[in-house]
Amino acid sequence: MIKINENYHKLQASYLFSDIAKRVAAHQASNPQQTIIKLGIGDVTRALPAACIKAFHAAVDEMANDCSFRGYGPEQGYDFLREAIAREDYQARGTNIEADEIFVSDGAKCDSGNFQEIFSTDITVAIPDPVYPVYVDTNVMAGRTGEARDSRYEGLVYLDGNKQNGFIPDLPNEPVDLIYLCFPNNPTGAMASKEQLQKWVDFARENKALILYDAAYEAFVQDQTLPRSIYQITGAREVAIEFRSFSKTAGFTGTRCAFTVVPKECMAYTGGGDKVPVHSLWNRRHTTKFNSVSYPVQRTAQAVYSPEGKGQVKELISYYLNNAKHIRQQMESLGYECIGGENSPYIWIDGRTDSWEFFDRLLNKAGVVCTPGAGFGKCGEGYIRISAFNSLENVQQAMVRIRKAL
Repeated sequence: MIKINENYHKLQASYLFSDIAKRVAAHQASNPQQTIIKLGIGDVTRALPAACIKAFHAAVDEMANDCSFRGYGPEQGYDFLREAIAREDYQARGTNIEADEIFVSDGAKCDSGNFQEIFSTDITVAIPDPVYPVYVDTNVMAGRTGEARDSRYEGLVYLDGNKQNGFIPDLPNEPVDLIYLCFPNNPTGAMASKEQLQKWVDFARENKALILYDAAYEAFVQDQTLPRSIYQITGAREVAIEFRSFSKTAGFTGTRCAFTVVPKECMAYTGGGDKVPVHSLWNRRHTTKFNSVSYPVQRTAQAVYSPEGKGQVKELISYYLNNAKHIRQQMESLGYECIGGENSPYIWIDGRTDSWEFFDRLLNKAGVVCTPGAGFGKCGEGYIRISAFNSLENVQQAMVRIRKAL
């Protein structure tokens, strides 16, 4: 008989955002006359930059002619995009990343979830709390954890983020093998300094550990003293993998394109202690299980780095950050403590009550969808996350409604 992977039975309930969608759908069914304003899931709302649309159309036209048609592309991504990423996102900013260290994919969520596959199931994994649920759930699915107890899985090392440490977790008190970090942070919007990241890199080097660094929101970093890449940190090429996405940077949530950087100096180890380049492992996995992002989409992503694209992307980022500023100012004026919203599109708010209770209050009384902090981990209880990804008009209307509801 066919048997299931029993680790799936360890997963707590359903995926957070599926739960939210069900609650919103039920509320909408009971209140069909009410317009719901969604500031929960981090989905963008503005159109792709004009430079990207132009490139998209041109690439689709190429696919309409035999002489310019493209079939299977290289699994790692076309050279034109990998070279643009290496040049514009890294080399131009003083970090030494080469084009062949970049792997193009259809999403940072996919890569951050899949990367753990190339490692042993008996490694020790350190997970921040609050945390993007994908980091936890994929390790549960792989069998690296025990059962869930009091909202946490046995076998994981949790890195607490809280008001006292500014939601920047401290180093673990024990050796670990795989470390997940995300800055600007999802969900809290907190941002680590170069000095704080240096401690993590030093720890990883001392313990022969690997950092999986989610930088999907790096384009929102406005403070020039803060790092936009972990490779701005000394020694990071030896111990860090970086995930990035065009989703929030340029509105590709429905277009799907991202990339992962795997430096050639980065090593993992066999059971006998022999070094193995992580680059070759990921390349093997990527070429086996992934068949490349479509040619038109990669041409669209390349346009992000054109002079026109750069300006249009900057305008998009400024637009959402202006929304974030308004949300934070309004919530603080109501007496709520907040972080984020300055170098991040997310505002993390101390709701001073149960997270789901606060969620239901905003949904039922204001018709506004947020995200309950408890869905991101034990340390998220009592908090909510509000996303700046919507139109300015909707954000302003949402804050008027919230003010009345609170």
